[in-house]
Amino acid sequence: MGKIEEDNNNKASRSSQKGLTPCLISAAFFGALGSSFLYGYNLSVVNAPAIYIKAFYNKTWMERYEEPIGTETVTLLWSLTVSIFAIGGLVGALVVPFLIKVFGRKGTLLLNNVNAIIAALLMALGETAGSFEMLIIGRFIIGLDSGVALSALPMYLGEISPRQIRGSIGQFNSIFICLGVFTGQVLGLPEIFGQVSRWNFLFAFLAVPAVLQLCVLPFLPESPRFLLMERRDQARAEQAFQAFLGKKDVSQEIEEVHAESRAQNTVVAVSPVDLFRNRGVRWQIITVVVTMACYQLCGLNAIWYYTNGIFSEAGFGKELIPYITLSTGGIETLAAIVSGLVIERVGRKPLLIFGFSAMAFFFTLLTIFLNLQDRFTWMSYLSFVSILAVIASFCSGPGGIPFILTGELFEQSYRAAAFMIAGTINWLSNFAVGLLFPFIQEALQTYAFLVFVVICLAGAIYLFFILPETKNKTFVEISKSFARINKVSEDDKANREMEDVLSFKPGSKQEANGTDNNVVEIESSF
Repeated sequence: MGKIEEDNNNKASRSSQKGLTPCLISAAFFGALGSSFLYGYNLSVVNAPAIYIKAFYNKTWMERYEEPIGTETVTLLWSLTVSIFAIGGLVGALVVPFLIKVFGRKGTLLLNNVNAIIAALLMALGETAGSFEMLIIGRFIIGLDSGVALSALPMYLGEISPRQIRGSIGQFNSIFICLGVFTGQVLGLPEIFGQVSRWNFLFAFLAVPAVLQLCVLPFLPESPRFLLMERRDQARAEQAFQAFLGKKDVSQEIEEVHAESRAQNTVVAVSPVDLFRNRGVRWQIITVVVTMACYQLCGLNAIWYYTNGIFSEAGFGKELIPYITLSTGGIETLAAIVSGLVIERVGRKPLLIFGFSAMAFFFTLLTIFLNLQDRFTWMSYLSFVSILAVIASFCSGPGGIPFILTGELFEQSYRAAAFMIAGTINWLSNFAVGLLFPFIQEALQTYAFLVFVVICLAGAIYLFFILPETKNKTFVEISKSFARINKVSEDDKANREMEDVLSFKPGSKQEANGTDNNVVEIESSF
Protein backbone atom coordinates (compact mmCIF):
# COMPACT_ATOMS: atom_id res chain seq x y z
CA MET A 1 0.00 0.00 0.00
CA GLY A 2 2.81 2.40 0.89
CA LYS A 3 4.54 1.84 -2.46
CA ILE A 4 1.28 2.40 -4.37
CA GLU A 5 0.61 5.63 -2.46
CA GLU A 6 4.19 6.78 -3.13
CA ASP A 7 3.80 6.02 -6.85
CA ASN A 8 0.56 8.00 -6.94
CA ASN A 9 2.23 10.96 -5.25
CA ASN A 10 5.14 10.82 -7.70
CA LYS A 11 2.70 10.74 -10.62
CA ALA A 12 0.80 13.69 -9.18
CA SER A 13 4.04 15.61 -8.79
CA ARG A 14 5.08 14.86 -12.39
CA SER A 15 1.62 15.80 -13.64
CA SER A 16 1.74 19.03 -11.72
CA GLN A 17 5.03 19.96 -13.37
CA LYS A 18 3.69 19.05 -16.81
CA GLY A 19 0.38 20.82 -16.26
CA LEU A 20 1.58 24.41 -16.77
CA THR A 21 1.30 25.23 -20.46
CA PRO A 22 1.56 28.65 -22.18
CA CYS A 23 -2.14 28.49 -23.05
CA LEU A 24 -3.18 27.74 -19.46
CA ILE A 25 -0.94 30.44 -17.97
CA SER A 26 -2.15 32.99 -20.53
CA ALA A 27 -5.79 32.18 -19.79
CA ALA A 28 -5.21 32.50 -16.02
CA PHE A 29 -3.14 35.70 -16.35
CA PHE A 30 -5.33 37.64 -18.77
CA GLY A 31 -8.54 36.23 -17.32
CA ALA A 32 -7.56 37.54 -13.88
CA LEU A 33 -6.11 40.81 -15.21
CA GLY A 34 -9.43 41.97 -16.65
CA SER A 35 -11.50 40.58 -13.78
CA SER A 36 -10.24 40.12 -10.21
CA PHE A 37 -7.53 42.77 -10.71
CA LEU A 38 -10.23 45.37 -11.34
CA TYR A 39 -12.10 44.27 -8.20
CA GLY A 40 -8.99 44.73 -6.05
CA TYR A 41 -8.15 48.02 -7.74
CA ASN A 42 -11.60 49.42 -6.95
CA LEU A 43 -11.30 48.45 -3.29
CA SER A 44 -8.41 50.88 -2.83
CA VAL A 45 -8.67 53.44 -5.63
CA VAL A 46 -11.24 55.72 -3.96
CA ASN A 47 -9.13 56.28 -0.83
CA ALA A 48 -6.47 58.62 -2.25
CA PRO A 49 -8.76 61.03 -4.16
CA ALA A 50 -11.51 61.13 -1.50
CA ILE A 51 -10.82 64.76 -0.55
CA TYR A 52 -10.78 65.84 -4.21
CA ILE A 53 -13.99 63.97 -5.04
CA LYS A 54 -15.78 65.65 -2.13
CA ALA A 55 -14.49 69.03 -3.34
CA PHE A 56 -15.83 68.19 -6.83
CA TYR A 57 -19.24 67.40 -5.28
CA ASN A 58 -19.22 70.78 -3.51
CA LYS A 59 -18.16 72.65 -6.65
CA THR A 60 -20.87 70.96 -8.76
CA TRP A 61 -23.50 71.68 -6.11
CA MET A 62 -22.48 75.36 -6.03
CA GLU A 63 -22.74 75.65 -9.81
CA ARG A 64 -26.19 74.07 -9.83
CA TYR A 65 -27.83 75.57 -6.77
CA GLU A 66 -25.59 78.59 -6.03
CA GLU A 67 -25.04 77.57 -2.41
CA PRO A 68 -22.47 75.35 -0.63
CA ILE A 69 -23.34 71.73 -0.16
CA GLY A 70 -24.33 70.75 3.39
CA THR A 71 -22.04 68.55 5.45
CA GLU A 72 -24.70 65.87 5.77
CA THR A 73 -25.39 65.94 2.03
CA VAL A 74 -21.76 65.54 1.02
CA THR A 75 -21.38 62.71 3.55
CA LEU A 76 -24.44 61.02 2.08
CA LEU A 77 -23.16 61.38 -1.49
CA TRP A 78 -19.73 60.07 -0.51
CA SER A 79 -21.22 57.11 1.40
CA LEU A 80 -23.38 56.32 -1.62
CA THR A 81 -20.34 56.50 -3.91
CA VAL A 82 -18.48 53.98 -1.77
CA SER A 83 -21.32 51.59 -0.85
CA ILE A 84 -23.03 51.41 -4.24
CA PHE A 85 -20.03 49.36 -5.41
CA ALA A 86 -21.25 46.47 -3.21
CA ILE A 87 -24.83 46.86 -4.46
CA GLY A 88 -23.57 46.57 -8.04
CA GLY A 89 -21.57 43.51 -7.02
CA LEU A 90 -24.67 41.85 -5.61
CA VAL A 91 -26.59 42.47 -8.84
CA GLY A 92 -23.66 41.06 -10.82
CA ALA A 93 -23.60 37.90 -8.71
CA LEU A 94 -27.34 37.41 -9.25
CA VAL A 95 -27.15 37.60 -13.07
CA VAL A 96 -24.10 35.33 -13.47
CA PRO A 97 -26.05 32.04 -13.96
CA PHE A 98 -27.98 33.54 -16.86
CA LEU A 99 -24.86 35.03 -18.48
CA ILE A 100 -22.72 31.90 -18.34
CA LYS A 101 -25.57 29.78 -19.65
CA VAL A 102 -25.95 32.01 -22.71
CA PHE A 103 -22.36 33.18 -23.31
CA GLY A 104 -20.24 30.54 -21.58
CA ARG A 105 -17.44 31.12 -19.07
CA LYS A 106 -15.01 32.87 -21.40
CA GLY A 107 -17.78 34.69 -23.24
CA THR A 108 -19.09 36.13 -19.97
CA LEU A 109 -15.63 37.41 -19.03
CA LEU A 110 -15.30 39.08 -22.44
CA LEU A 111 -18.76 40.63 -22.31
CA ASN A 112 -18.04 41.89 -18.80
CA ASN A 113 -15.29 44.14 -20.16
CA VAL A 114 -18.01 46.34 -21.63
CA ASN A 115 -19.04 47.19 -18.05
CA ALA A 116 -15.48 48.12 -17.11
CA ILE A 117 -15.02 50.39 -20.13
CA ILE A 118 -18.38 52.14 -19.62
CA ALA A 119 -17.58 52.63 -15.92
CA ALA A 120 -14.14 54.04 -16.77
CA LEU A 121 -15.64 56.57 -19.18
CA LEU A 122 -18.38 57.66 -16.75
CA MET A 123 -16.05 58.14 -13.78
CA ALA A 124 -13.21 59.71 -15.75
CA LEU A 125 -15.47 62.21 -17.53
CA GLY A 126 -17.78 63.01 -14.61
CA GLU A 127 -15.75 66.06 -13.55
CA THR A 128 -15.57 67.41 -17.11
CA ALA A 129 -19.33 66.98 -17.51
CA GLY A 130 -19.98 68.52 -14.09
CA SER A 131 -21.99 65.48 -13.02
CA PHE A 132 -21.34 63.63 -9.77
CA GLU A 133 -24.18 61.30 -10.82
CA MET A 134 -21.86 59.91 -13.51
CA LEU A 135 -19.33 59.01 -10.84
CA ILE A 136 -21.93 57.25 -8.70
CA ILE A 137 -23.43 55.36 -11.67
CA GLY A 138 -19.90 54.41 -12.77
CA ARG A 139 -19.20 52.96 -9.32
CA PHE A 140 -22.38 50.88 -9.57
CA ILE A 141 -21.39 49.57 -13.01
CA ILE A 142 -17.85 48.66 -11.93
CA GLY A 143 -19.43 46.90 -8.94
CA LEU A 144 -21.60 44.98 -11.40
CA ASP A 145 -18.43 44.11 -13.31
CA SER A 146 -16.79 42.82 -10.12
CA GLY A 147 -19.85 40.79 -9.12
CA VAL A 148 -19.82 38.99 -12.46
CA ALA A 149 -16.03 38.57 -12.47
CA LEU A 150 -15.74 37.04 -8.99
CA SER A 151 -18.08 34.23 -10.06
CA ALA A 152 -17.23 33.70 -13.73
CA LEU A 153 -13.42 33.80 -13.33
CA PRO A 154 -13.05 31.16 -10.55
CA MET A 155 -15.49 28.96 -12.48
CA TYR A 156 -13.42 29.31 -15.66
CA LEU A 157 -10.07 28.74 -13.92
CA GLY A 158 -11.37 25.70 -12.05
CA GLU A 159 -12.69 24.06 -15.22
CA ILE A 160 -9.61 24.62 -17.42
CA SER A 161 -7.05 23.48 -14.82
CA PRO A 162 -5.69 19.96 -14.37
CA ARG A 163 -6.67 18.78 -10.91
CA GLN A 164 -3.02 18.52 -9.82
CA ILE A 165 -2.61 22.32 -10.12
CA ARG A 166 -6.25 23.46 -9.85
CA GLY A 167 -5.54 25.24 -6.55
CA SER A 168 -2.47 27.07 -7.84
CA ILE A 169 -4.26 28.26 -10.97
CA GLY A 170 -7.28 29.20 -8.88
CA GLN A 171 -5.08 31.40 -6.70
CA PHE A 172 -4.50 33.69 -9.70
CA ASN A 173 -7.85 35.17 -8.65
CA SER A 174 -6.56 36.08 -5.17
CA ILE A 175 -3.12 37.20 -6.38
CA PHE A 176 -4.62 39.64 -8.87
CA ILE A 177 -7.07 41.00 -6.31
CA CYS A 178 -4.06 41.85 -4.13
CA LEU A 179 -2.14 43.25 -7.11
CA GLY A 180 -5.16 45.41 -7.91
CA VAL A 181 -5.26 46.78 -4.34
CA PHE A 182 -1.52 47.49 -4.47
CA THR A 183 -1.76 49.16 -7.89
CA GLY A 184 -4.57 51.41 -6.63
CA GLN A 185 -2.37 52.45 -3.71
CA VAL A 186 0.63 53.16 -5.95
CA LEU A 187 -1.27 55.13 -8.59
CA GLY A 188 -2.96 57.12 -5.83
CA LEU A 189 0.35 58.56 -4.62
CA PRO A 190 0.65 62.37 -4.97
CA GLU A 191 3.49 62.00 -7.47
CA ILE A 192 1.27 60.02 -9.83
CA PHE A 193 -2.53 60.53 -9.92
CA GLY A 194 -3.28 61.41 -6.31
CA GLN A 195 -3.65 65.15 -6.83
CA VAL A 196 -6.42 67.58 -7.67
CA SER A 197 -5.63 67.87 -11.39
CA ARG A 198 -5.19 64.12 -12.07
CA TRP A 199 -7.54 62.13 -9.85
CA ASN A 200 -9.90 61.32 -12.75
CA PHE A 201 -7.04 59.39 -14.42
CA LEU A 202 -7.30 56.90 -11.57
CA PHE A 203 -10.70 55.91 -12.95
CA ALA A 204 -9.69 56.13 -16.61
CA PHE A 205 -7.08 53.44 -15.83
CA LEU A 206 -9.95 50.95 -15.37
CA ALA A 207 -10.19 50.59 -19.13
CA VAL A 208 -6.57 49.42 -19.55
CA PRO A 209 -6.86 45.89 -18.06
CA ALA A 210 -10.25 45.46 -19.75
CA VAL A 211 -8.83 46.31 -23.19
CA LEU A 212 -5.84 44.01 -22.64
CA GLN A 213 -8.16 41.13 -21.81
CA LEU A 214 -10.27 41.90 -24.90
CA CYS A 215 -7.12 41.71 -27.04
CA VAL A 216 -5.96 38.30 -25.78
CA LEU A 217 -8.79 36.21 -24.31
CA PRO A 218 -10.75 35.79 -27.60
CA PHE A 219 -7.82 33.74 -28.95
CA LEU A 220 -7.84 31.33 -25.98
CA PRO A 221 -10.24 28.37 -25.65
CA GLU A 222 -13.52 28.19 -23.77
CA SER A 223 -13.82 25.82 -20.80
CA PRO A 224 -13.68 22.29 -22.28
CA ARG A 225 -16.05 21.01 -19.57
CA PHE A 226 -18.61 23.64 -20.53
CA LEU A 227 -18.24 22.81 -24.22
CA LEU A 228 -18.60 19.08 -23.68
CA MET A 229 -21.20 18.85 -20.91
CA GLU A 230 -23.39 21.85 -21.69
CA ARG A 231 -22.81 22.62 -25.38
CA ARG A 232 -22.30 18.97 -26.44
CA ASP A 233 -19.50 20.15 -28.73
CA GLN A 234 -16.90 17.39 -28.50
CA ALA A 235 -14.72 18.70 -31.32
CA ARG A 236 -14.16 22.11 -29.69
CA ALA A 237 -13.84 20.51 -26.25
CA GLU A 238 -11.09 18.24 -27.56
CA GLN A 239 -9.27 21.22 -29.07
CA ALA A 240 -9.58 23.10 -25.77
CA PHE A 241 -8.18 20.16 -23.80
CA GLN A 242 -5.29 19.86 -26.25
CA ALA A 243 -4.47 23.56 -25.94
CA PHE A 244 -4.68 23.71 -22.14
CA LEU A 245 -2.85 20.42 -21.52
CA GLY A 246 -0.27 20.75 -24.29
CA LYS A 247 -0.79 17.24 -25.70
CA LYS A 248 -2.62 15.68 -28.64
CA ASP A 249 -4.17 12.60 -27.06
CA VAL A 250 -6.86 13.80 -24.66
CA SER A 251 -9.17 10.79 -25.01
CA GLN A 252 -8.83 9.96 -21.31
CA GLU A 253 -9.87 13.50 -20.30
CA ILE A 254 -12.82 13.41 -22.70
CA GLU A 255 -13.96 10.05 -21.33
CA GLU A 256 -13.58 11.24 -17.75
CA VAL A 257 -15.86 14.22 -18.40
CA HIS A 258 -18.38 11.91 -20.13
CA ALA A 259 -18.29 9.62 -17.09
CA GLU A 260 -18.80 12.59 -14.78
CA SER A 261 -21.77 13.66 -16.87
CA ARG A 262 -23.29 10.18 -16.62
CA ALA A 263 -22.63 10.12 -12.86
CA GLN A 264 -24.62 13.31 -12.27
CA ASN A 265 -28.26 13.21 -11.31
CA THR A 266 -28.99 15.81 -13.98
CA VAL A 267 -27.12 17.40 -16.88
CA VAL A 268 -29.35 20.49 -16.84
CA ALA A 269 -28.07 23.48 -14.85
CA VAL A 270 -30.20 23.74 -11.71
CA SER A 271 -31.50 26.89 -10.01
CA PRO A 272 -30.42 28.07 -6.53
CA VAL A 273 -33.84 27.04 -5.20
CA ASP A 274 -33.32 23.50 -6.54
CA LEU A 275 -29.87 23.48 -4.99
CA PHE A 276 -31.26 24.33 -1.54
CA ARG A 277 -33.87 21.57 -1.90
CA ASN A 278 -31.29 18.93 -2.84
CA ARG A 279 -30.29 17.01 0.29
CA GLY A 280 -27.31 15.53 -1.55
CA VAL A 281 -25.47 18.89 -1.60
CA ARG A 282 -26.75 20.33 1.69
CA TRP A 283 -23.39 20.44 3.49
CA GLN A 284 -21.57 21.70 0.41
CA ILE A 285 -23.93 24.70 0.42
CA ILE A 286 -23.48 25.26 4.16
CA THR A 287 -19.69 25.06 3.75
CA VAL A 288 -19.68 27.59 0.91
CA VAL A 289 -21.94 29.95 2.88
CA VAL A 290 -19.73 29.70 5.99
CA THR A 291 -16.42 30.19 4.15
CA MET A 292 -17.71 33.06 2.02
CA ALA A 293 -19.31 34.80 5.02
CA CYS A 294 -16.07 34.42 7.00
CA TYR A 295 -14.14 35.77 3.98
CA GLN A 296 -15.93 39.11 4.38
CA LEU A 297 -16.74 39.10 8.11
CA CYS A 298 -13.28 38.08 9.34
CA GLY A 299 -12.36 41.74 9.82
CA LEU A 300 -9.86 42.57 7.10
CA ASN A 301 -12.03 45.34 5.66
CA ALA A 302 -12.36 46.85 9.14
CA ILE A 303 -8.56 47.04 9.44
CA TRP A 304 -8.52 50.02 7.11
CA TYR A 305 -10.58 52.07 9.58
CA TYR A 306 -7.68 51.96 12.03
CA THR A 307 -4.61 51.95 9.79
CA ASN A 308 -4.11 55.70 9.32
CA GLY A 309 -4.81 56.39 13.00
CA ILE A 310 -2.28 53.82 14.13
CA PHE A 311 0.34 55.19 11.76
CA SER A 312 -0.26 58.69 13.11
CA GLU A 313 0.02 57.45 16.70
CA ALA A 314 3.29 55.75 15.82
CA GLY A 315 4.74 59.16 14.94
CA PHE A 316 4.71 58.91 11.16
CA GLY A 317 4.10 62.22 9.44
CA LYS A 318 0.86 62.72 7.56
CA GLU A 319 2.74 63.05 4.28
CA LEU A 320 4.50 59.69 4.86
CA ILE A 321 1.39 57.63 5.61
CA PRO A 322 0.43 56.94 1.94
CA TYR A 323 3.89 55.46 1.37
CA ILE A 324 3.82 53.38 4.55
CA THR A 325 0.37 52.10 3.58
CA LEU A 326 2.00 50.56 0.50
CA SER A 327 3.49 47.97 2.85
CA THR A 328 0.01 46.56 3.45
CA GLY A 329 -0.57 46.07 -0.28
CA GLY A 330 2.88 44.57 -0.69
CA ILE A 331 2.34 42.09 2.15
CA GLU A 332 -1.06 41.13 0.68
CA THR A 333 0.45 40.37 -2.71
CA LEU A 334 3.45 38.47 -1.33
CA ALA A 335 1.31 36.28 0.95
CA ALA A 336 -1.11 35.49 -1.91
CA ILE A 337 1.78 34.44 -4.19
CA VAL A 338 3.28 32.20 -1.47
CA SER A 339 -0.15 30.63 -0.91
CA GLY A 340 -0.44 29.91 -4.63
CA LEU A 341 2.96 28.20 -4.60
CA VAL A 342 2.26 25.93 -1.62
CA ILE A 343 -1.47 25.18 -1.95
CA GLU A 344 -0.94 21.93 -3.87
CA ARG A 345 1.55 20.69 -1.27
CA VAL A 346 -0.23 21.83 1.89
CA GLY A 347 -3.87 21.59 0.75
CA ARG A 348 -6.91 23.87 0.96
CA LYS A 349 -8.13 22.83 4.41
CA PRO A 350 -4.88 23.43 6.36
CA LEU A 351 -4.36 26.82 4.73
CA LEU A 352 -7.90 27.95 5.55
CA ILE A 353 -7.71 26.77 9.17
CA PHE A 354 -4.26 28.28 9.64
CA GLY A 355 -5.33 31.57 8.08
CA PHE A 356 -8.42 32.06 10.22
CA SER A 357 -6.67 30.87 13.40
CA ALA A 358 -3.70 33.17 12.80
CA MET A 359 -6.04 36.10 12.17
CA ALA A 360 -7.78 35.44 15.49
CA PHE A 361 -4.42 35.34 17.26
CA PHE A 362 -3.13 38.59 15.75
CA PHE A 363 -6.46 40.37 16.24
CA THR A 364 -6.12 39.50 19.93
CA LEU A 365 -2.61 40.93 20.01
CA LEU A 366 -3.78 44.03 18.14
CA THR A 367 -6.49 44.60 20.74
CA ILE A 368 -3.93 44.37 23.54
CA PHE A 369 -1.48 46.72 21.80
CA LEU A 370 -4.18 49.27 20.97
CA ASN A 371 -5.22 49.43 24.62
CA LEU A 372 -1.63 49.90 25.78
CA GLN A 373 -0.34 52.38 23.21
CA ASP A 374 -1.52 55.37 25.27
CA ARG A 375 0.82 54.23 28.07
CA PHE A 376 3.72 53.08 25.89
CA THR A 377 4.31 54.94 22.64
CA TRP A 378 6.32 52.06 21.16
CA MET A 379 3.19 49.89 21.32
CA SER A 380 2.02 51.62 18.13
CA TYR A 381 4.81 49.91 16.23
CA LEU A 382 3.64 46.52 17.52
CA SER A 383 0.10 47.44 16.45
CA PHE A 384 1.45 48.13 12.96
CA VAL A 385 3.22 44.75 12.89
CA SER A 386 0.00 43.06 14.04
CA ILE A 387 -1.92 44.69 11.19
CA LEU A 388 0.61 43.36 8.66
CA ALA A 389 0.37 39.90 10.27
CA VAL A 390 -3.43 39.93 10.05
CA ILE A 391 -3.22 40.84 6.35
CA ALA A 392 -0.62 38.12 5.64
CA SER A 393 -2.73 35.54 7.51
CA PHE A 394 -5.80 36.46 5.49
CA CYS A 395 -4.03 36.20 2.15
CA SER A 396 -2.36 32.89 3.07
CA GLY A 397 -5.68 31.07 2.63
CA PRO A 398 -8.99 32.82 3.47
CA GLY A 399 -8.31 35.50 0.84
CA GLY A 400 -8.60 33.18 -2.16
CA ILE A 401 -9.52 29.61 -1.29
CA PRO A 402 -13.28 30.24 -0.71
CA PHE A 403 -13.60 30.99 -4.45
CA ILE A 404 -11.68 27.82 -5.33
CA LEU A 405 -13.83 25.71 -3.00
CA THR A 406 -17.06 27.01 -4.52
CA GLY A 407 -15.97 25.62 -7.87
CA GLU A 408 -14.62 22.34 -6.45
CA LEU A 409 -17.44 21.30 -4.11
CA PHE A 410 -20.09 21.10 -6.85
CA GLU A 411 -20.44 19.15 -10.06
CA GLN A 412 -21.06 20.87 -13.38
CA SER A 413 -24.84 21.20 -13.28
CA TYR A 414 -24.79 22.72 -9.76
CA ARG A 415 -21.83 25.05 -10.18
CA ALA A 416 -23.53 28.16 -11.62
CA ALA A 417 -26.20 28.17 -8.91
CA ALA A 418 -23.53 27.61 -6.24
CA PHE A 419 -21.55 30.63 -7.42
CA MET A 420 -24.73 32.72 -7.39
CA ILE A 421 -25.33 31.77 -3.74
CA ALA A 422 -21.67 32.33 -2.83
CA GLY A 423 -21.62 35.70 -4.60
CA THR A 424 -24.79 36.82 -2.85
CA ILE A 425 -23.35 35.94 0.57
CA ASN A 426 -20.06 37.63 -0.35
CA TRP A 427 -21.59 40.96 -1.35
CA LEU A 428 -24.24 41.04 1.40
CA SER A 429 -21.51 40.40 3.99
CA ASN A 430 -19.35 43.09 2.39
CA PHE A 431 -22.21 45.56 2.66
CA ALA A 432 -22.94 44.51 6.26
CA VAL A 433 -19.35 45.15 7.37
CA GLY A 434 -19.33 48.62 5.82
CA LEU A 435 -22.69 49.42 7.38
CA LEU A 436 -22.28 47.94 10.88
CA PHE A 437 -18.58 48.23 11.75
CA PRO A 438 -18.63 52.01 12.42
CA PHE A 439 -21.36 51.38 15.03
CA ILE A 440 -19.45 48.42 16.50
CA GLN A 441 -16.29 50.51 16.65
CA GLU A 442 -18.11 53.38 18.32
CA ALA A 443 -19.62 51.08 20.96
CA LEU A 444 -16.57 48.88 21.66
CA GLN A 445 -13.71 51.22 20.71
CA THR A 446 -10.42 49.29 20.69
CA TYR A 447 -12.20 46.06 21.69
CA ALA A 448 -14.09 45.99 18.37
CA PHE A 449 -11.64 43.50 16.89
CA LEU A 450 -12.66 40.86 19.45
CA VAL A 451 -15.84 40.42 17.40
CA PHE A 452 -13.68 39.24 14.51
CA VAL A 453 -11.69 36.94 16.81
CA VAL A 454 -14.93 35.05 17.50
CA ILE A 455 -15.86 34.90 13.80
CA CYS A 456 -12.40 33.67 12.73
CA LEU A 457 -12.29 30.98 15.43
CA ALA A 458 -15.82 29.82 14.60
CA GLY A 459 -14.87 29.53 10.92
CA ALA A 460 -11.68 27.58 11.71
CA ILE A 461 -13.55 25.14 13.99
CA TYR A 462 -16.28 24.53 11.42
CA LEU A 463 -13.75 23.86 8.64
CA PHE A 464 -11.71 21.52 10.88
CA PHE A 465 -14.69 19.24 11.53
CA ILE A 466 -16.65 19.48 8.27
CA LEU A 467 -14.47 20.28 5.24
CA PRO A 468 -12.78 17.34 3.47
CA GLU A 469 -9.50 17.97 1.67
CA THR A 470 -10.09 18.58 -2.06
CA LYS A 471 -6.48 18.64 -3.22
CA ASN A 472 -5.80 16.52 -6.33
CA LYS A 473 -9.36 15.10 -6.43
CA THR A 474 -11.84 15.02 -9.29
CA PHE A 475 -15.14 16.84 -8.88
CA VAL A 476 -16.94 13.50 -8.53
CA GLU A 477 -14.52 12.30 -5.84
CA ILE A 478 -15.10 15.54 -3.91
CA SER A 479 -18.87 15.08 -4.14
CA LYS A 480 -18.50 11.51 -2.85
CA SER A 481 -16.58 12.86 0.17
CA PHE A 482 -19.77 14.62 1.27
CA ALA A 483 -22.08 11.63 0.67
CA ARG A 484 -21.73 10.35 4.25
CA ILE A 485 -22.30 13.68 5.99
CA ASN A 486 -25.23 14.43 3.69
CA LYS A 487 -26.66 10.99 4.60
CA VAL A 488 -27.45 10.05 1.03
CA SER A 489 -26.72 6.76 -0.71
CA GLU A 490 -24.15 6.86 -3.47
CA ASP A 491 -25.01 5.83 -7.01
CA ASP A 492 -22.93 2.64 -7.14
CA LYS A 493 -23.19 2.20 -10.90
CA ALA A 494 -22.16 5.80 -11.64
CA ASN A 495 -19.36 5.68 -9.09
CA ARG A 496 -18.02 2.39 -10.48
CA GLU A 497 -18.09 3.87 -13.97
CA MET A 498 -16.11 6.93 -12.88
CA GLU A 499 -13.65 4.82 -10.90
CA ASP A 500 -13.09 2.58 -13.95
CA VAL A 501 -12.23 5.65 -16.03
CA LEU A 502 -9.87 7.03 -13.41
CA SER A 503 -8.13 3.73 -12.64
CA PHE A 504 -7.73 2.31 -16.17
CA LYS A 505 -4.17 1.18 -16.83
CA PRO A 506 -2.57 -0.68 -19.75
CA GLY A 507 -2.27 -4.39 -19.21
CA SER A 508 -5.59 -4.44 -17.39
CA LYS A 509 -8.33 -7.01 -17.90
CA GLN A 510 -9.93 -4.92 -20.62
CA GLU A 511 -6.73 -4.97 -22.63
CA ALA A 512 -6.16 -8.66 -21.99
CA ASN A 513 -9.62 -9.43 -23.28
CA GLY A 514 -8.83 -7.60 -26.46
CA THR A 515 -11.16 -4.68 -26.00
CA ASP A 516 -8.35 -2.28 -26.86
CA ASN A 517 -5.13 -3.75 -28.21
CA ASN A 518 -3.47 -0.43 -29.03
CA VAL A 519 -3.76 1.21 -25.65
CA VAL A 520 -0.88 3.34 -24.43
CA GLU A 521 -0.67 4.62 -20.88
CA ILE A 522 -2.66 7.79 -20.50
CA GLU A 523 -2.81 9.60 -17.21
CA SER A 524 -5.88 11.78 -16.84
CA SER A 525 -5.23 15.34 -15.75
CA PHE A 526 -8.81 16.24 -14.92
